[in-house]
Amino acid sequence: MKKVFKSRIVKNFISHFVQGLIVIAPTVITIFVFYRLFLFFNHTFHFPRIVNPYLDPFIILIGIVLFIFLVGRLSATIFFTPVIVRSEKVVERVPFIRVVYSAVKDLFSAFIGNKKKFNRPVLVTIDKANDIKQMGFVTQTDLSTMSIDKDFISVYLPFSYGLNGKLIIVHKDSVIPLDVSATEAMKFIVSGGVTHVD
Repeated sequence: MKKVFKSRIVKNFISHFVQGLIVIAPTVITIFVFYRLFLFFNHTFHFPRIVNPYLDPFIILIGIVLFIFLVGRLSATIFFTPVIVRSEKVVERVPFIRVVYSAVKDLFSAFIGNKKKFNRPVLVTIDKANDIKQMGFVTQTDLSTMSIDKDFISVYLPFSYGLNGKLIIVHKDSVIPLDVSATEAMKFIVSGGVTHVD
């Protein structure tokens, strides 16, 4: 009887501990990642001391968020838009900088903003013989500028638990559109299929 009671206590403890871990871990890891990023940038750029070494990361992070918000707010005004357009034209004339700038801009535009590229989730047949499929996002439906047949499209396949992925060129017949939002599809892929899709 005592053994059963002890076993139940241990099981309850482990169950509650795991549940607590599930609740706390994402928050703690997120804070830790941002804190490490701050330390990296602080080591690189040497931010001035504001209050103390422990509070400074959060103060600077709030400052950066507010600064980005203000730039975004200004960029939406009719006065600031021409300045951005002119600046981009100047940057795009410089050979090496143009390549880096365009790549970063396209990457951010693909995930966020009004011109999202990863907004068409699909199921791609990777292996027809074994009926193996993979989830991804259509990025281009017309590749004729690269002398690729009009029946082929480009699909980006994100990897689970990472920020990288791979681009594949497949026939249109190998792609099935998914009736799910791009956000839910991305969460499902990145989580390795663990996240529940509404």
